[in-house]
Amino acid sequence: MKILLLDKNHPLITEQLLAKKFILEEDFTSSYDQVCEKIGNYDGVIIRSRIPLDKNFLEKAKNLKFIARVGAGMENIDIPVAEKLGIQLINSPEGNRDSVAEHVVGMLLILMNRLFIASQEVKSGIWLREENRGDELLGKTVGLIGYGNMGKATAKRLSGFGCKVIFHDILPGLSDEYATQVSLEELKEKAEVLSLHIPLTDESYYLIDGPFISDMKNDFYFVNTARGKNVETKSLVEAIKAGKVKGACLDVLEYEKSSFEKLEAENEDLQFLLESEKVIVTPHIAGWTIQSKEKLAQVIVDKILAQFSDHFQSIH
Repeated sequence: MKILLLDKNHPLITEQLLAKKFILEEDFTSSYDQVCEKIGNYDGVIIRSRIPLDKNFLEKAKNLKFIARVGAGMENIDIPVAEKLGIQLINSPEGNRDSVAEHVVGMLLILMNRLFIASQEVKSGIWLREENRGDELLGKTVGLIGYGNMGKATAKRLSGFGCKVIFHDILPGLSDEYATQVSLEELKEKAEVLSLHIPLTDESYYLIDGPFISDMKNDFYFVNTARGKNVETKSLVEAIKAGKVKGACLDVLEYEKSSFEKLEAENEDLQFLLESEKVIVTPHIAGWTIQSKEKLAQVIVDKILAQFSDHFQSIH
């Protein structure tokens, strides 16, 4: 099988697939149009986020048997077209769930205990104790939206902090020892911390908007390590200013490029988020640890080999 790698990833992908006699070609620089011209020559493609695999791309990929995304989200792939064409879709949320979960907890601890602010103040010669009094996670009800790999790993960590973790998910029957499944209405009534763990779909675009925030009974802390466009930034900013959102931990922003490489817009709402001491912003790195880079790659290789090594052997 001939596989095209469109993004740089951990070298173990190349090493292990070559060892199994797959033919690999790396192309980290060609444009979308250039890749479209040659994609018909490949049986598989391994991607991150550099190039969108839209209808036009997929229809040119006459021999494509699989698309493997080193990561969790699949929004840069036209999934209905891929499925119609019989192309198998592979992703690796198992590889960075622990990384995301630790990032969620880390951001909440920094925000709620004012660690970053207090540290900067002391380094600047300011010694304020009462003004930097923290707020404990212990005893708080945390509401998660989405209970797949990321949601479960986050619930496991937060339950260890003595939080009551509840979640809403479109699939039924997912409650476990770490968290209890509830309706969206009950989550809005009880949650004091809200964290998103969902893909970006038509249904989840701007899920967190003005009406959703108004429906939350408690003033709450908000965490987003999912996708920037799950949240209507304007409404979030208004809620922070009004005190309804006590603070926000944002690893993703509405204004990111689709490749996640940088921000592509500047406006007042973004400026507020960047300047507010009630907001922590990181550059889409929740799933981006030393360990997750390797784990994401290994999961992808394992899934490709499980699906296609027999197929490969049978045609040789």
